[in-house]
Amino acid sequence: MAIFIGGAWPYANGSLHLGRVASLLPGDIIARYYRQKGEEVLYVSGSDCHGTPISIRAGQEGVEPRTITDRYHQEFSECFQKLGFSYDLYTRTDDPFHHKIVQKLFLKLLDHGFLYKKAVQQTYCTECEQFLPDRYVEGLCPHCGSEARGDQCDACSSLLDPLELREPKCKLCKHTPTVRHTDHYFLALSRFQTQLEAYVEQCTGWRDNALQLTRRYLKQGLLDRAATRDLAWGIDVPLEGFEGKKIYVWIEAVSGYLSASMQWGEETNSNWEKFWSEQATAYYVHGKDNIPFHTLILPAILLGVGHLHLPDRIISNEYLTLEGRKFSTSNNWAVWLPYMLERYHPDSLRYFLISNGPEHRDTDFSWRAFIHCHNGELLGAFGNFVNRNLMFLMKSFQGELPSGQMDNEVRLQLEALYVQTGALLEAGKCKSALETLFTYVRSANKYFDEHKPWIQVKESPVEGANTLYTCVQIIVNLSNLLSPFLPFSCDKIRSFLGITEPGWSYLEVPSSRHLQALEPLFERIDASRIEEELEKLRSGY
Repeated sequence: MAIFIGGAWPYANGSLHLGRVASLLPGDIIARYYRQKGEEVLYVSGSDCHGTPISIRAGQEGVEPRTITDRYHQEFSECFQKLGFSYDLYTRTDDPFHHKIVQKLFLKLLDHGFLYKKAVQQTYCTECEQFLPDRYVEGLCPHCGSEARGDQCDACSSLLDPLELREPKCKLCKHTPTVRHTDHYFLALSRFQTQLEAYVEQCTGWRDNALQLTRRYLKQGLLDRAATRDLAWGIDVPLEGFEGKKIYVWIEAVSGYLSASMQWGEETNSNWEKFWSEQATAYYVHGKDNIPFHTLILPAILLGVGHLHLPDRIISNEYLTLEGRKFSTSNNWAVWLPYMLERYHPDSLRYFLISNGPEHRDTDFSWRAFIHCHNGELLGAFGNFVNRNLMFLMKSFQGELPSGQMDNEVRLQLEALYVQTGALLEAGKCKSALETLFTYVRSANKYFDEHKPWIQVKESPVEGANTLYTCVQIIVNLSNLLSPFLPFSCDKIRSFLGITEPGWSYLEVPSSRHLQALEPLFERIDASRIEEELEKLRSGY
C-alpha cells in the first residue's frame, strides 16, 4: 500500500512555537508507524516562504524576503531533525522546482477553464502607494466582529476578502485604505460545489472539526476566489500582461504537497505518481485554522487539474494554549521550539504534545504539567520499568538474559496491542494509541511488582527466570510499539538489547542475549524548574 502524508507548511517568518508543533507531530507518528509496518510511505512538507507575513517581517528588518526565509527555513529544518521528524523531503516554496510546478498547474487550470480573468476592486493604500495584500489589511470580521486579517478570521474560521472587513486599516501605516480597480485571475471554486459536496459526504477519515466546518462552507455556497495578487514577493503569473503580479499564496502553498512529491521523485529517481493514485491513502496533518485550504481548495485544484488523488484522512488539530492563554507571537507569549530542544529531551516534548495534545478539543501546555508528565509518566512508568528490569539483569545475571518461558497471557496481550494500536494510528487517533500503550506500561510495572523476581530468583529460580524473560520481551515489544512516539528512547532500548530496526509484529529476543552499555532512559527534572520557566515566560524569554 502507498501511504502519502502531507504535513502543513509553517510560515518562514519566525521561530516555531509549541502550538504549531502540536498540530504537525501526528504526521511523523503516522509515517513512522506505516514504515514499521512495511508500507511504502512518502512524507513531505516544507517552509512556506511566500505570503505577506514574510514580506512584513522583511520590511520591519530592512532586508530582502529571501534573507528571512533562508534564516527560518534553516532553523525549521534543524529543529524538525532534532525533534525526530522523519520527512522524506522537507523543501521550501521559494525553491525553483516548486515555482515551475505551480506555474504548470496554473496554466493547466486555465486550459481546463477553471481560471478566468476579471477586473476587481482591491484595497490600495495611498500613503504606502501600493495595492495591499490581504494580510496587509486588518479590521473587524463581518461575521463575528472579532479582529481579523483580510484573508481569514481566526476566531470564527471564516474565509474573507479585505473589502468585507469593517473599519479596515493598512497594517503598515494604520491609515484607512481606498479601493482601486485591477485585473486578476479567479479560481472558479463555485463550479466544484456539487463535486465537493459528494466528495465530503463519502469521506470517513476526517476529524469532526474538519467535517463540520467544511459542511458549513458548502451550505453557504462556495465563492470564486482570486488566484493572483499584486505582490512583490512570490511566484510570477506565467502570462503576458500580468508582469508584476503573483500567484496567490493560498493556491500555491497547498500545491506544495504535489510539487514536493514530484521533487522527491526527481531527486531519488522514484515513482511519485503511485502516492497520488487511487490506490494510495493520503493523510493531511495541520491545525484547524488550515481546514478549508485542505478540504475545499486543495481538492478543487486537484479536481481541476485532473487524475490526482484527493485527501482521505484529514488530521486537523484544535489549538494548544499556553498557561491558559492563546499563543501570541506579537506579545511574545510563546515557548519556542529551539529553546525547548536546547533544554529538554525531544521524546519528553513528543510525549507531552501527544498525550496532552489538542486532538479533539483545545488543550493547554503548562510548565507544571509538562514537568510532572515527564517525571511521572516517562521516567516514573516507562523508564522505571525498563531500567529496573535491565539493571536487575546486569547486577544478578552479569547482563545475560536467563533461559525462561514466555508468559503466554502476556504474549497474547502484546500481540493484541499491535492490532489495537495500529488501528488507532491508521484512524489518526494518536492520543488514544499512546494512552493505550501507557495503560499497558503501568500494568507491566504491576506485573513486575506482583511477581517479585528479586525474591523469586532466590526461592524459585525457574519462576524468577520466567518472570525476567517475560519482562524483557515486554521491553522488546514496547520498543516497537512506542517507537513512532518516542523514537530516541526506543532506539536506545534496542541498542541495549542488540536489536536493529523496529518492526510492527510480536518479537522475542533469545535467552543468553547480553545487555550492552546500559544507561537511564530519562533523568528527573527538578520541580524548581517550573517556577524558573514561568518567570522566563513572563519576561519573554
